[in-house]
Amino acid sequence: MADSWRLALSTLTRIPVRPPGTIDQSTAGRAMVLAPLTALPSAGGVALLVWLGQEGVLSPLALGLVAVGLLAWLSRLLHLDGLSDTVDGLTASTDRARSLEVMRSGTAGPAGVVALVVVIGLQAVSLAALTTHDLGPLLAAACVIASRSALAVACARGVPAARPDGLGATVSGTVHPLAAVAVFGATAALVWVTALLPGFDLAALLAPVLAALALAGVLVVAVRRLGGVTGDVLGACVEVTLVVLLVAVA
Repeated sequence: MADSWRLALSTLTRIPVRPPGTIDQSTAGRAMVLAPLTALPSAGGVALLVWLGQEGVLSPLALGLVAVGLLAWLSRLLHLDGLSDTVDGLTASTDRARSLEVMRSGTAGPAGVVALVVVIGLQAVSLAALTTHDLGPLLAAACVIASRSALAVACARGVPAARPDGLGATVSGTVHPLAAVAVFGATAALVWVTALLPGFDLAALLAPVLAALALAGVLVVAVRRLGGVTGDVLGACVEVTLVVLLVAVA
């Protein structure tokens, strides 16, 4: 378990930890299951920023952009980089090998840049809108935590790796499907409880459902076009899940 924590924290955050002593399938699987917990510092920071917006310390839109920047910094831009590379790869060619080559290059093309602008913009505007909600800080934090459960789902057994090396090959297929469902369900419940405390809200109730559908869509496209997941695809899964959650609750 200690190695799993170290792997999760060193991969998904900038928290300085010792490298894990052993990385096997069990270690990698537990690390992906623990992913939502590694987002607690990010969630706390975003919640604080939304609260500051409620207090009038920052303008809502500026606050939203700062919050997205904080999320990116605390994750070492890992997920946004994955989103950009994935979109570039999928739009560069219909050939699997060519798409994977483009994704590995690491440079941001026009499609990746547009994807980043759209996703960052939607996240920032949604976080700004949450400043008008009494429980906006808690909702924002719940969405950040829930978005990381996408990693457990994307690494469930049955979802192959697109290439034999890299982060995707290390963690793909390492999470038991029941564990993946449990993690996603638990974080979805967190969003539901937080959103429904003031009263019934259909949009918030649908938020995890819509996020699950979006996540499933990303995985289906990745498997069909790329042959499976890569580290970049995992990052795209997190960002797509987060943006759908935030837009729905906002």
